[in-house]
Amino acid sequence: MNTFPARTRAKQAVLAAMALSVGALASGKAIAGGIILYEVGTEDVGLAAAGYAARAQDASTVLTNPAGMVRLDGTRVQLGTQLLYSDLKFSNSGASSPALGNNSSGKFIGDNGWFPGGGLFLSYSVSPDLKLGLAATSTFGSVLDYNDNWAGRYYVQQATLIGASLLPSIAFRVTDKLSLGASVNAMYGYLKNETGIKNLFSANDGKLSMSDGTWGWGGNLGLMYEATPDTRFGLTYSSQVKLDFEPQARFSGTGPVLTALLDARGLNRATLNLGITVPQQVMGSVFHTVNDRLALLGNVGWQQWSKFGDVEVGVEDTNNPTSLTTNLKFKDTWHAAVGAQYRISEPWRLNLGIAYDSAFQSGNVSPMLPTNQGWRFGIGGQNQVDKTFGWGLAAEYIYGGTGDVNKQALLPVDTGGRGNLVGSYDNIGILYMSANFNWKF
Repeated sequence: MNTFPARTRAKQAVLAAMALSVGALASGKAIAGGIILYEVGTEDVGLAAAGYAARAQDASTVLTNPAGMVRLDGTRVQLGTQLLYSDLKFSNSGASSPALGNNSSGKFIGDNGWFPGGGLFLSYSVSPDLKLGLAATSTFGSVLDYNDNWAGRYYVQQATLIGASLLPSIAFRVTDKLSLGASVNAMYGYLKNETGIKNLFSANDGKLSMSDGTWGWGGNLGLMYEATPDTRFGLTYSSQVKLDFEPQARFSGTGPVLTALLDARGLNRATLNLGITVPQQVMGSVFHTVNDRLALLGNVGWQQWSKFGDVEVGVEDTNNPTSLTTNLKFKDTWHAAVGAQYRISEPWRLNLGIAYDSAFQSGNVSPMLPTNQGWRFGIGGQNQVDKTFGWGLAAEYIYGGTGDVNKQALLPVDTGGRGNLVGSYDNIGILYMSANFNWKF
C-alpha cells in the first residue's frame, strides 16, 4: 500500500491505481497468453493456431506472417467472423466478508457471456515477387461486466480494453526459398472502467468511472523459408504498442463526506496520464506436407507480459481516500501448438489442432483477470467451392482450469474498506464459433 499525504502525490496514486486496473481485465476474448488473441474468425480457429506463422494459405497471412503473401497469386480477400460464449462465474466462499453479500458475478464476459469478433484481410500482387496487404482486426483486448451488486464490486465492476488494428503490409521474395515481410500496426485503443465505491453513511454504493481512446503504433516483421516444396518455416516478431490513455476520473453517488474529501484533494474529474503496453511477441511455426492428403503444423511462441505493468484498483479507506496499488506482476508466457490438415475430398479439408499457453499470474488470480494458463482444442472444415471462392466453419474450446481468488482488504467493509474477497472461478472456459469466406480475383 502506498499512502501519499501531499495532495499531488495522492491524486497521482489514486488515479494510477484506479485507471491502470483497466489493463488487468477479465479475459473476455482470450483465455490464455494474456489478452492477445490468436482467434479472429479465420481458419486458425479450427487449428488452435497451429502453423500460425507458416500456413500462408489465404489472405489472413497479412496478420499472421506478412512474408507469406508471396505464396498468394492475384488479389485475395478474406472475411473472418466469430462469436464466443462463456458461462464463467465467480463462486463465493464462506471466507469472504459477510458485508459484501453473496450476489453472484453473473456471466460477466462480454454481453451475458457472448462477444463477437472477426477481421478483414486483403492481399494484392504487384508482381510474382512483390505483394501488398492490409488487415483490419482486433487482436488485443477484453470486456467484462459483473452484476451490479456482486461481492467483488469494490475491486472491479465493469471494464473494457480494446485494441483495434489497421496493418498495411508489404512482402517480397528474396530468393526462391526466402521471403520477407513487414507491417505497420496502427492500433486504436479504447478504455472504459467502472468500480464500486463504499459509502460510509449510505446503503447505496458510489461509483468511479473513466474512459478514453488513443492511438498507438508498432510494427510486425515476418520471415518465411521454404526448405523444400513440402516444408516451410515461418518466424514473426510483433513489437510492443504503447497506448497512452489520459482518462478523467469521475466519481458519482458518493456521500457528502467522501465527495468533500475527493474534491478537496482534486481527485474528482482529475486527468491521469496513463500508459498501457501491448506486449511484444515472437512466433515460430512449421508446415509440412506428408502426402497429397495430410499436412502437419506446429508452433512455439513467447509473449512479454512481464512488461505489461498493471496494478489493481481501489479506494482502500473511504475515510482517508489516498491509494492502494498492488502490482499484479505478470510473467512472460510461452505457447506451443500442434495440428493437422486432412483432405477428405477435392473440395473439403478437415482441420484439427491442440495448443497450450503457460500461466502469466503466480498463485491466486485477480477478479480483474480471472484466467491463467489454458489449453486450446480446435476443429474445422474448409470447402473450396471453385477457383474463386471458398468458405469454412470452425470451433475451438479453451479450458483454463480453476482460478482461486484471495483478496484481503486492509479494513472491513463497515469501516470504509473493500472487504475480503475469497472464492474461485471454476472450470474456466470459452467456446469460439467462426465462419470465414475467401475470394480470389
